Amino acid sequence: MSEETKAKLILQDGSEYIGTSFGYQESIAGEMVFNTAMTGYPESLTDPSYRGQILVSTFPLIGNYGVPGTLQEDELFRFYESEKIQVSAFIVSDYTEEFSHWNASLSLGDWMKQHKIPGIYGVDTRALTKKLREQGSMLAKIIFEDVEPEWKDPNLENLVAQVSTSEKIVYGNGKHKVLLLDCGVKNNIIRCLLKRDTTVIRVPHDYDFTQEEYDGLFISNGPGDPKQNVKAIANLKTVFGQDTPIMGICLGTQLMALAAGADTYKLKYGHRSHNQPVVLKGSKRCFITSQNHGYAINMDTLPKEWEPLFVNANDGTCEGLKHTDKPFFASQFHPEASSGPTDTEFLFDDFIKMMEDYKGKS
Repeated sequence: MSEETKAKLILQDGSEYIGTSFGYQESIAGEMVFNTAMTGYPESLTDPSYRGQILVSTFPLIGNYGVPGTLQEDELFRFYESEKIQVSAFIVSDYTEEFSHWNASLSLGDWMKQHKIPGIYGVDTRALTKKLREQGSMLAKIIFEDVEPEWKDPNLENLVAQVSTSEKIVYGNGKHKVLLLDCGVKNNIIRCLLKRDTTVIRVPHDYDFTQEEYDGLFISNGPGDPKQNVKAIANLKTVFGQDTPIMGICLGTQLMALAAGADTYKLKYGHRSHNQPVVLKGSKRCFITSQNHGYAINMDTLPKEWEPLFVNANDGTCEGLKHTDKPFFASQFHPEASSGPTDTEFLFDDFIKMMEDYKGKS
């Protein structure tokens, strides 16, 4: 089939758009969301937190630097956040097949075809983004050759089970033993831990870690409704009775909140951008962060021993939490952000310091 193959985009509100295919040509359905990043599409497309979603890029030109080589230099795929593309489809305004970058090995379109991920361009992504901001995230379909799939709400599925590891994996050989609960972990989280002299033990999302020995517990990011993760929440409730340091990111923050007895809710259109400002609670310090989540914590439901750590400067939502007495904290945003910003990577240092202090007391 030619590169000029047309595809139809249909939204849940009945609106329709016509675009041109640049990826794999297969009809698909999912939840449509937008991302405001100006760069980093290889990292975004491989982020497990986008599982089941049709991603709209607000930056107008996509594909100009191709994608990096797919040679696996190590088990963490240096230039990607997981081993495959996780989005259901990709929608852009202008796509170019003519890429130029010293590290590129193939075009974005060819890469997406390899992974069987549809992509369309020539769509008014500004209009789509405006619609999502006003009406909220909505279900959508991309239709090729009049083959129309059923509507699909990925949030009704246990998406974490689809992206989590199925077995225990050990990385590194450092002095700090970190048990990582993989709910769809981004590779750069593991990289950030490893470069801080850790041994990272990655376990499945439903793994019973309550009897394990470790210096610190890390709860990763991941896709979908946090309330789907019943086993992880139950296990967290158990370890909250201990004093071993715990750090969470994104979905990990929501799971910690639910285990503490708080509630979560679905955001209108989510926070998915590389430029979200967050303020450290009780200060005037503001950090620019990368985010990718569709759910948030209801701060009014936090028990008295828990408090917000950061708040979003745009809408006042909870961007992190901490325990008032124990070494437990979490960030709703991504301090390991790849392709950036990395303003808050110091939170990993805080986690290491907590483990050192904890071991010093024992």
